[in-house]
Amino acid sequence: MLDLAGKPLAAIVSAGSSRFGRREGLYWRELFLEAFKDVLDRCPNLNPKKDVKAVFLGMMSEGFEKQGHPGPTIASWAGLMPKACIRTESACASAGAAVRFAVAAIAAGFYDIVLVGGVEKMTNLSTAEATELISTASDFHFDQWNGLTFPGLFALTATAYMHKYGATEEDLARIAVKNRGNGALNPKAHFQKPITLEEALNARFIAWPLKLYDCCPITDGASLLVLTKPRIARKFTDTPVYIIGQGYACESILASEKDYDAVRFVANVEASKEAYKMAGLKPRNIDFAEVHDCFTIAELIAYEDLGFCEKGEGAKMIREGTVEREGKIPINTSGGLISRGHPVGATGVCQLHEVYLQLTGQAGNRQLKGVKVGLTSNIGGIGASAVVTICRRGG
Repeated sequence: MLDLAGKPLAAIVSAGSSRFGRREGLYWRELFLEAFKDVLDRCPNLNPKKDVKAVFLGMMSEGFEKQGHPGPTIASWAGLMPKACIRTESACASAGAAVRFAVAAIAAGFYDIVLVGGVEKMTNLSTAEATELISTASDFHFDQWNGLTFPGLFALTATAYMHKYGATEEDLARIAVKNRGNGALNPKAHFQKPITLEEALNARFIAWPLKLYDCCPITDGASLLVLTKPRIARKFTDTPVYIIGQGYACESILASEKDYDAVRFVANVEASKEAYKMAGLKPRNIDFAEVHDCFTIAELIAYEDLGFCEKGEGAKMIREGTVEREGKIPINTSGGLISRGHPVGATGVCQLHEVYLQLTGQAGNRQLKGVKVGLTSNIGGIGASAVVTICRRGG
């Protein structure tokens, strides 16, 4: 690998997002256009038809709307023809993968300016139908045939973690309360109402020990970024955000092959190592992070996988308030997947949208003070793929 430590790989010069939730009467392409308008409103110097050279779009499944081949669809609807527009797929890490490929294309010199994002329209299907589609990110012949859905898979992970490290249902509930509280400050979040610890603990079980508020919702939404070569970023904004490190890794999708001994997501660990090395940073240098809380146990394990604490000490971070907005390393200030929502193909860019807002001082009532470096961690399936991205504020 080339020595890229600390060197900007690409610059985020604008970011936009649709509103998340149950967006009845809209197709996925219309959600994309809603986010696209937000991008353009924030970057008036950008002429999309002239400046944007390619589009990388994360989308997990064509099954939600029976519409494959979304690249040319976007090129047409967004007025970008005949530019290259391509879909990327890595389950719930599809948008993270789109960013990975977009950054690589810029670093390789293929393009100077690209649009990268993700979208999913999920709520037009029943919960059972959506669950079946999402389950295609697990192993079909072994896990799906034996009735394992993702709530069940993450419940097994939570049970193993609690047995080994002594975490409790209350620790998980505190993560849900934190993220719902953050989401209440996010005008685009799916859920914008705080919950109490009592409500979280008394909610119905989905898959023991995970209760209703431990699980992210089925959500419609889209989010987009404009990436440029670092040297031209200030043509479009006075406040660029630089991507300085990124890692992408995979592990087995089989439930039986997970690391239940240490209880970790190996792909996330390896992706973070690559990102830290590329950025020339350590976990202690990260000011805040958006992590993949599809279930509360996933966020808890991410504290450890990303190096924010020692193995087995994740529960201590939530108990002591370390990951609250006022804490040492705030986690999921957007509300995370649990409150902002989880349109599966869009989440990796949704996370970077929040990082961009925080680093440019545009996060409104949830704005953090003095932050300079943010991290995102986007996982696919039961941690079978992972993309970790590190950004810093432009100086």
